[in-house]
This record gives sequence, C-alpha cells and structure tokens, in this order.
Amino acid sequence: MAKTEGQIVIKKYANRRLYNTGTSTYVTLEDLAEMVKKGEDFVVQDAKSGDDITHSVLTQIIFEQESKTGNTLLPISFLRQLITYYGDQMQMVVPSFLEQSMIAFAKEQERFREQMKSAIGKTPMDMMKIATPIKAIEEQARHNIEMFQNAMRLFTPFPPAGSAPAATPAEPARKETPEKPDDLQDLKDQIAAMQRKLDTMS
Repeated sequence: MAKTEGQIVIKKYANRRLYNTGTSTYVTLEDLAEMVKKGEDFVVQDAKSGDDITHSVLTQIIFEQESKTGNTLLPISFLRQLITYYGDQMQMVVPSFLEQSMIAFAKEQERFREQMKSAIGKTPMDMMKIATPIKAIEEQARHNIEMFQNAMRLFTPFPPAGSAPAATPAEPARKETPEKPDDLQDLKDQIAAMQRKLDTMS
C-alpha cells in the first residue's frame, strides 16, 4: 500500500526492529505511541514485502499499554462484548460505530480539558461546572448506541419466500399456525438481546 502525502513510513524488519525513514533512526513501540499522541501520521510497512501492517502494529501498541498496571482503558465487559462480534453478521458495522464514537468523544474531551483548566484554583462551585461536558459525553454515548441499534435493524432479513402468503388489506398480516417455527422472530430476539447488552455497556 502506497503512503499518502505527509505520511511517515516506518519499516519493520524481520528482527522486529522498527526504522523511521523520516528521521533515519530506529524507533520503539513507545516512540510510535508518542508519535500518535502528537498527531504525527505514519504508515508501517513490512520491510521485505512492503505490505501495510499499520493495523497490527497499532494493536500491538494498545496491547503493550493495556499490559501496564493501572494503565488500562478497555473494561473487561467491553473486551468480552467486542470478542463476540468477530465472525458475527454485525462485524462490518462495529468498526464504523467505534470510529464515530471516538471522533465524537475527541470533540467533547477538548471542551472538557478547557473547562478543567479554567476550574483549577477556583471554588468547589466552579469545579462543579466540569460536570457539563461529562453529561454531554454520556449523552453522545447514548446517541451513538441508538445509532448502532438502528444500524442493526437494517440487518433484519425479509421473511423467506413461500413462508407466508401476503395478507390482503382487509385481513391481518399475521395469521399463521403457531406450530410453525418463526426464524424472523428468533433473529429479532437475538438482536434484542444484543441491544440489552449495549444498554448495559452505555
């Protein structure tokens, strides 16, 4: 994968060493983490094949950070929930949902930081003002959950062909024998259970 303009190319060699082609120096995962925090854009390529391995390296950085005592960001409940989506039909929706959630959170946290700075050295009443951005973040999280739930509903399939004849306007739509399995209802129940899990996470 070719780099985009302004991106720094990091080469990863077979001995696991990382080489910053921009500074012509070897770097560590800690150095890459600092580059991310500074907003420096980079792409990591396999030195031999030229393949883009940025995703795996960033994941490795998160693993290293999560391994540090007292430095965890990802709750166990979140990790368990995330694992359940691998191989699930909702897998294609999760990345977009998480990306948009983090973008929204990043916007709110800037305002939160500013209010924290302005509240330093002031009265307890002034400090209470920082609750406003927290509530905004919580509200955004709830909004994102609702968006995700709406996206899940798009995956509800239509009833299989031949399962039930179309109802006439004068006749109620549901008039099937109760003994027949309802696959659509089973799927709706599964989605409802997933929504309850999301509500718990929020």
